Amino acid sequence: MGTDLVTFKMEHNFLKDIDKVVKKEGYQNRTEFIRSALREKLEKTKLKEAMESIAHLKGASKKKTSDEDLHKIRAKVFEEFDLN
Repeated sequence: MGTDLVTFKMEHNFLKDIDKVVKKEGYQNRTEFIRSALREKLEKTKLKEAMESIAHLKGASKKKTSDEDLHKIRAKVFEEFDLN
C-alpha cells in the first residue's frame, strides 16, 4: 500500500499540545499520532453508521433480551471493530 503526502496547517498551541501527547503516550512522532487519531475517528464513524443502520430493528423482535445479553452483544461488536 502506497502513501500520499498530506500537508495542512495547525495553530502553534494545538501543535504544542499534540507534541506533549506524542511524548507522554510514547508515539514515535507526530505522524504516528495523527494516523492513530484518524484511524480511531474512522472506526468510530463506521460503528456509528452501523448502529444507525440497525437502529430500526430495535423492538422488532418478539424475544426479550436481557441486559446481560446486550452486554455480550456490545462486547462482540466492539471486539469485531477492535475498539476495546
